[in-house]
Amino acid sequence: MTSQLRKLALGTLALSALGLVACQSQSGTAVGSDTPKKTVVVATAGDIKPFSYEEAGELTGYDIEVIKAASQYIEGYDISFKTTAWESIFVGMDSGKFQIAANNLSYTDERAAKYLYSSPIATNPLVLVVPKDSDIRSLEDIGGKITQDDTGTSTAKLVEDWNTAHSKNPSVIEYSGEDIAKRLLDLSNAEFDYLVFDKISVETIVQQNGYDFEIIELETTSNPNNYIVFSDDSEDLQKQFNQAVSKLYENGTLEKLSQDYLGGSYLPDKKELK
Repeated sequence: MTSQLRKLALGTLALSALGLVACQSQSGTAVGSDTPKKTVVVATAGDIKPFSYEEAGELTGYDIEVIKAASQYIEGYDISFKTTAWESIFVGMDSGKFQIAANNLSYTDERAAKYLYSSPIATNPLVLVVPKDSDIRSLEDIGGKITQDDTGTSTAKLVEDWNTAHSKNPSVIEYSGEDIAKRLLDLSNAEFDYLVFDKISVETIVQQNGYDFEIIELETTSNPNNYIVFSDDSEDLQKQFNQAVSKLYENGTLEKLSQDYLGGSYLPDKKELK
């Protein structure tokens, strides 16, 4: 074969190869082709202002807006939101109906054994809420007193653990299933004696309704942070979300959302971001 013919043959082969790659790219089989996004659902009760609530028919709140802001940095997933009852959130996670939970969630060892926690997205200490004329001033005073809570919450567990350590004079827990706004209303009507909940939610609702409570920040060893929780098979999504939260922290978006929705700077410790 002459040099000229050899060059012509090689050129023809190169063009054929390029044509094959182009056809593969169009058919979606080549590397770099568009991969369909995986749909994941965020479960939330939508009744815990300022973290998750409905306004003008739209779901919003700090947790919700953090996820929306983070989603611009997350690849390969189409994220949607679904409101459901509190007690259905983790049942739905277990069944595969939901992949993410966002509901002003604190850290518990029990949840961490089953699910994946995000980096903290806010710090939110617990408070003791009592009427102004109450003789309760700390957890040491709740023996024999009545509170309301919901099953499976970190605040209920705090009181349950306290009862275990003070079994001779435990506190009474009424598992009402009511949201925090209704429980604060009931407390204002003297239907029970005290309430343990997170500082941000309590102060938001108290300010909106003009309740006259004593709000006492608790000194506990409990983790004060707020998290997003992922199903145990969502490692990639959790990793991308954590990276996105770090970016939101650095570019000031997390601070702005905290100011807009939480009414102040409640950012987590930067050292805890992953």
